[in-house]
Amino acid sequence: MSPVTKKADYIPAVGKRKTAIARVRILSEKSNSTKIVINEKDYKEYFPSVEEQENILKPLKLTGKDKISISVKVHGGGKRGQVDSVQHGISRALLKIDEEFRTALKKEGLLTRDSRRKERKKPGLKKARKAPQWSKR
Repeated sequence: MSPVTKKADYIPAVGKRKTAIARVRILSEKSNSTKIVINEKDYKEYFPSVEEQENILKPLKLTGKDKISISVKVHGGGKRGQVDSVQHGISRALLKIDEEFRTALKKEGLLTRDSRRKERKKPGLKKARKAPQWSKR
Protein backbone atom coordinates (compact mmCIF):
# COMPACT_ATOMS: atom_id res chain seq x y z
CA MET A 1 0.00 0.00 0.00
CA SER A 2 1.22 3.44 -0.79
CA PRO A 3 0.84 6.12 1.86
CA VAL A 4 -1.68 8.84 1.15
CA THR A 5 0.13 12.13 0.56
CA LYS A 6 -1.74 15.06 2.05
CA LYS A 7 -1.32 18.36 0.26
CA ALA A 8 0.04 21.05 2.58
CA ASP A 9 -2.31 23.82 3.69
CA TYR A 10 0.33 26.44 2.93
CA ILE A 11 3.28 27.20 0.65
CA PRO A 12 6.52 27.61 2.64
CA ALA A 13 9.67 29.57 1.78
CA VAL A 14 12.67 31.05 3.57
CA GLY A 15 14.13 34.50 2.99
CA LYS A 16 17.49 35.71 4.32
CA ARG A 17 19.48 38.94 4.59
CA LYS A 18 22.63 39.27 6.72
CA THR A 19 21.63 37.60 10.01
CA ALA A 20 17.85 38.03 9.58
CA ILE A 21 15.87 34.92 8.65
CA ALA A 22 12.19 34.98 7.66
CA ARG A 23 10.07 31.83 7.41
CA VAL A 24 7.18 32.70 5.10
CA ARG A 25 3.95 30.75 4.61
CA ILE A 26 1.40 31.67 1.97
CA LEU A 27 -1.81 30.45 3.59
CA SER A 28 -4.50 31.38 1.08
CA GLU A 29 -4.49 32.75 -2.43
CA LYS A 30 -8.24 33.31 -2.42
CA SER A 31 -8.54 36.03 0.20
CA ASN A 32 -10.72 39.15 0.07
CA SER A 33 -7.85 41.43 1.09
CA THR A 34 -4.13 41.39 1.71
CA LYS A 35 -3.50 39.95 5.17
CA ILE A 36 0.14 39.74 6.25
CA VAL A 37 0.95 38.67 9.81
CA ILE A 38 4.55 39.01 11.02
CA ASN A 39 5.42 37.43 14.39
CA GLU A 40 1.71 37.35 15.23
CA LYS A 41 1.27 41.09 14.61
CA ASP A 42 -0.13 42.89 11.60
CA TYR A 43 2.68 43.93 9.25
CA LYS A 44 1.71 47.61 9.61
CA GLU A 45 2.13 47.31 13.36
CA TYR A 46 5.42 45.37 13.17
CA PHE A 47 6.92 47.67 10.52
CA PRO A 48 5.33 51.13 11.13
CA SER A 49 7.37 52.90 8.42
CA VAL A 50 5.53 53.33 5.10
CA GLU A 51 8.75 52.62 3.16
CA GLU A 52 9.17 49.27 4.96
CA GLN A 53 5.53 48.36 4.25
CA GLU A 54 5.94 49.19 0.54
CA ASN A 55 9.07 47.01 0.35
CA ILE A 56 7.15 44.06 1.80
CA LEU A 57 4.26 44.53 -0.66
CA LYS A 58 6.55 45.04 -3.68
CA PRO A 59 6.69 41.36 -4.81
CA LEU A 60 2.90 41.08 -4.44
CA LYS A 61 2.29 44.17 -6.58
CA LEU A 62 4.75 43.02 -9.27
CA THR A 63 3.04 39.65 -9.63
CA GLY A 64 -0.52 40.93 -9.27
CA LYS A 65 -1.21 38.72 -6.24
CA ASP A 66 -2.65 41.51 -4.08
CA LYS A 67 -5.37 39.47 -2.37
CA ILE A 68 -3.39 36.91 -0.39
CA SER A 69 -2.91 35.71 3.22
CA ILE A 70 0.68 35.40 4.44
CA SER A 71 2.13 34.38 7.80
CA VAL A 72 5.77 35.22 8.61
CA LYS A 73 8.10 34.35 11.48
CA VAL A 74 11.21 36.55 11.39
CA HIS A 75 14.15 36.74 13.78
CA GLY A 76 17.69 38.08 13.90
CA GLY A 77 19.24 41.18 12.40
CA GLY A 78 17.86 44.70 12.53
CA LYS A 79 14.66 46.13 11.11
CA ARG A 80 16.14 46.75 7.64
CA GLY A 81 17.53 43.23 7.42
CA GLN A 82 14.20 41.80 8.55
CA VAL A 83 12.29 43.79 5.92
CA ASP A 84 14.61 42.52 3.18
CA SER A 85 14.41 38.93 4.44
CA VAL A 86 10.59 39.03 4.50
CA GLN A 87 10.59 40.48 0.96
CA HIS A 88 12.98 37.73 -0.19
CA GLY A 89 10.85 35.02 1.44
CA ILE A 90 7.61 36.28 -0.10
CA SER A 91 9.26 36.40 -3.53
CA ARG A 92 10.49 32.81 -3.20
CA ALA A 93 7.06 31.61 -2.03
CA LEU A 94 5.36 33.31 -4.99
CA LEU A 95 7.71 31.43 -7.33
CA LYS A 96 6.34 28.15 -5.96
CA ILE A 97 2.83 29.29 -6.93
CA ASP A 98 3.76 30.17 -10.50
CA GLU A 99 7.20 29.85 -12.11
CA GLU A 100 6.31 32.55 -14.66
CA PHE A 101 6.73 35.22 -11.96
CA ARG A 102 10.50 34.64 -12.13
CA THR A 103 11.17 37.18 -14.91
CA ALA A 104 9.37 40.04 -13.14
CA LEU A 105 10.87 39.26 -9.72
CA LYS A 106 14.38 38.69 -11.08
CA LYS A 107 14.31 41.97 -13.02
CA GLU A 108 13.65 43.87 -9.76
CA GLY A 109 16.36 41.89 -7.91
CA LEU A 110 13.95 40.31 -5.42
CA LEU A 111 15.23 36.75 -5.83
CA THR A 112 18.88 37.56 -5.15
CA ARG A 113 19.96 36.99 -1.57
CA ASP A 114 21.96 39.97 -0.31
CA SER A 115 24.87 38.17 1.34
CA ARG A 116 26.79 41.23 2.52
CA ARG A 117 27.81 40.95 6.15
CA LYS A 118 29.95 42.90 8.56
CA GLU A 119 33.62 42.03 8.09
CA ARG A 120 35.39 40.61 11.12
CA LYS A 121 37.99 42.57 13.10
CA LYS A 122 41.57 41.51 12.38
CA PRO A 123 44.29 41.32 15.05
CA GLY A 124 46.56 44.37 15.22
CA LEU A 125 43.90 46.60 13.67
CA LYS A 126 41.38 48.87 15.37
CA LYS A 127 38.46 47.67 13.20
CA ALA A 128 38.15 45.34 10.21
CA ARG A 129 40.47 47.47 8.04
CA LYS A 130 41.31 50.58 10.09
CA ALA A 131 44.95 50.46 11.18
CA PRO A 132 46.45 52.49 14.03
CA GLN A 133 47.95 55.83 13.00
CA TRP A 134 51.40 55.37 11.49
CA SER A 135 54.23 57.76 12.31
CA LYS A 136 57.50 57.81 10.48
CA ARG A 137 59.59 58.71 13.56
